[in-house]
Amino acid sequence: MTAREPLAATPAGLETLRELTDITLNALGEGRRRRGGPVPPGGPARVEAAVRARLSSILPREGVGAGRALSTIVRTVAAGAADPADPLCAAHLHGAPLAVAAAADLAASVLNPSLDSWDQAPAAAEIERLVTDEIAGLVYPGHGDADAVVTTGATESNLVALLLVREELGRVQVVCSAEAHHSVGRAAWMLGLPPAIPVPTIEGRLSLDALESVLSEVPGPHFVVATAGTTDRGVIDSIGPMADITERHQGHLHVDAAYGGGLLFSSRRDLLAGLERAGSVALDLHKFGWQPLPAGLLAVRSKQQLSPLSLVADYLNANDDQEAGFPDLLGRSIRTSRRPDALKLAVTFQALGRDGLARLTDRCCDAAASLAGLISARPGLRLQAWPEISTVLFRPVAADTVPVAEGNDLVAGIRRELLIAGTAVLGRATVDGLVWLKLTLLNPEVTERHLGHLLDLVETTTAVPAAA
Repeated sequence: MTAREPLAATPAGLETLRELTDITLNALGEGRRRRGGPVPPGGPARVEAAVRARLSSILPREGVGAGRALSTIVRTVAAGAADPADPLCAAHLHGAPLAVAAAADLAASVLNPSLDSWDQAPAAAEIERLVTDEIAGLVYPGHGDADAVVTTGATESNLVALLLVREELGRVQVVCSAEAHHSVGRAAWMLGLPPAIPVPTIEGRLSLDALESVLSEVPGPHFVVATAGTTDRGVIDSIGPMADITERHQGHLHVDAAYGGGLLFSSRRDLLAGLERAGSVALDLHKFGWQPLPAGLLAVRSKQQLSPLSLVADYLNANDDQEAGFPDLLGRSIRTSRRPDALKLAVTFQALGRDGLARLTDRCCDAAASLAGLISARPGLRLQAWPEISTVLFRPVAADTVPVAEGNDLVAGIRRELLIAGTAVLGRATVDGLVWLKLTLLNPEVTERHLGHLLDLVETTTAVPAAA
């Protein structure tokens, strides 16, 4: 490498990139081998020490060169990663990206189009429209006026959906499940609206009777949020009946389908019955979809709903340019500069097709059902409920034989012990006052052997706190 680093998309830069890509891939492999499991052992203090030992100064006076910097830092990050591609890393709605999607993301980084004006992203803008049109058609089949915009994820999608409805209806009241994602309440706070009203749930699903009562008693207009795949339990609210109630009270139904929206690519699509009746829907394809972060979308039933985002900045989308046929990209996001996240989606869609994505989604859901069966067959473990998508909650029976607080400490301790040992990454969820171990299966390569091994680890670890 020379002291003068070439720009990525130039001929010299592309040649340099070939060399640097090899260095990066080698460092990723070496770091993975050093880690040896789903997460580095030793906990936060050991990871901090390892990182700082290899990087005493992150910004030295004299640079060390691209190859050495890449090799050192990528190897260090890979060795200290929580790797969602490992079958025993299944704590969160955090999936591993497909190789083809990661490769497409490299192209996006090299070309670096910015989706805030056509003259910065001519082809990328058209690719984005193809992707958003496809998503709008999946969510709203037969609705030719439907549209979608790209976001950073459901947190932004929920915020934008609420913003659009506030601009249309005025000071709305947010009403959502008590198990809705925290971003719903935060969106109301950010927009200066009244605090969201949480509706009680029955086995994780929003109570329809309670929703009817709230909408009858609390003045509208209402922004009602259904959750298609709750964070803790993976439960899908009754979207169709919620649409009936919301329409009766002249409210707006929004569906946070960040997790469950992936079922659009599945034989289980019927679990989303009524989705097309929502006024807006949030989707995250960095979950089911297997994209590098971020890959969020917000679909709306009518293009007109997006009109509050319209904005003219003369240097980006002057009126006379728009009249001359240059597309307005600024009015398709609350952000200005934004990367071409639709590119990796387009490549993935083309590479796998709907059937390929469906096979991956179904494989994850099938694995969750298999895991539930394995848990049910083990006398030492208790299943919280049969999975609806791919989230499974369980806990050792031993935790139920002691006072609640002690049992909860036992469950939480098992999770931490496995995490510090570097052998498994499990999540946690509190349901009805009890702490449960949580597995969210987004890895289509996980097998029953992996799942059985994971349960062995849990049961073996259970004996340690119990004997103490």
